Amino acid sequence: MAALQYLESQKNAHPELGEWYNSLADLYQKKLWHQLTLKLEQFIALSVFQDPEIRLNDDSVLYELVFEIFELGFLDAGDALIQFYNNFITDFETKINLLKLAHFAVVVSRQYPEKEAAVNYLEGVIEKLKATKEPRITEPIIYIETQKALFKLEQGDQKECKKILDDGKSSLDSMTDIDPSVYANFYWVSSQYHKFRQEFSDFYKSALLYLAYTSVEALSDSFKLDLAFDLSLSALLGENIYNFGELLAHPVLKSLLGTNVEWLYHILQAFNHGDLVQYQELCRVHQAALIAQPALVENEKKLLEKINILCLIEIIFSRPAEDRTIPLSVIAERTKLSIEDVEHLLMKSLSVHLIEGIIDQVNGTVYVSWAQPRVLGIPQIKSLRDQLDNWVDKVHTTLLSVEAETPDLVAA
Repeated sequence: MAALQYLESQKNAHPELGEWYNSLADLYQKKLWHQLTLKLEQFIALSVFQDPEIRLNDDSVLYELVFEIFELGFLDAGDALIQFYNNFITDFETKINLLKLAHFAVVVSRQYPEKEAAVNYLEGVIEKLKATKEPRITEPIIYIETQKALFKLEQGDQKECKKILDDGKSSLDSMTDIDPSVYANFYWVSSQYHKFRQEFSDFYKSALLYLAYTSVEALSDSFKLDLAFDLSLSALLGENIYNFGELLAHPVLKSLLGTNVEWLYHILQAFNHGDLVQYQELCRVHQAALIAQPALVENEKKLLEKINILCLIEIIFSRPAEDRTIPLSVIAERTKLSIEDVEHLLMKSLSVHLIEGIIDQVNGTVYVSWAQPRVLGIPQIKSLRDQLDNWVDKVHTTLLSVEAETPDLVAA
């Protein structure tokens, strides 16, 4: 059989991988498709170890073998993997789990030097999937289509990329029990589309959704650092993003610590706490690093407005529930703004529905009846605990007062 002959030829060419090829041949001959699929996942991981988006088995022995193979040059991560698919996997591709087949096909497609060739290859796999007429081919097709969308984006065809993503979203919305890898791939490609177009808010949402369906431990340190950096910038620059608690609580953001962009983590902390003084100090200390980011320089005024709004929100959350009438002078003192600018700040906060309330220009106050819920950090949770403790004390005092007055009421 051609497939077995190919494995034998590869074993002779690379005796160091003989055990792998023997194992693959044995499972293939026994038609143990599930076990063969698992083995293929490990084997393909050897070829694509350098790709941060592909998970490698955590086996330390396998890890060491990968480096040995690469250092000695026994395995080409490009053409060799394409040939492996065409000469071996194609012989039984529709007999294995079709979603796993889609995973393999996407990995192989990334090895093509020309994007158009990669797209043509993926379209061929999609046709084979449709020919199976299996009931659950939508998931693997969406998985492959989203990779096609990424290739189209890399070719500069934004329109086709957007069309594929819109079609994929419609299909996903109509389905249930979807594999996390399908969602992860979709939201990753979606995030890259929005990044390409510098749509910060949409990138932020898509990237967070990607992380929701992805194991952070499966990502390389460099990949996590790049993603954390992009997420941080998009959070700062995105329209109507005023809650940083969810991002700061995510483990991927810890990748910034101990690097030359750690300052970005601390700026996010300052924004989350509405700490204008800390923000200004960080800008002074890291001025050179900030200037190196054109997007931050271009949006300096928007950033100042955003942290002033967050400073206002922090003032509101720090006050007792029964004391929600705030003098404009208090806000002006904390934000270093004039009373007129404070009024504009309040109107902006009301317009984006961060708060609800009434501005009293005659008395120079604002009454806040509602504030948008937020993801709280540890210091904010401690503050909330203190407020609850005060509330409990007041309730207890009221209870004692009612109990003391009860005999007089009964006697009367």
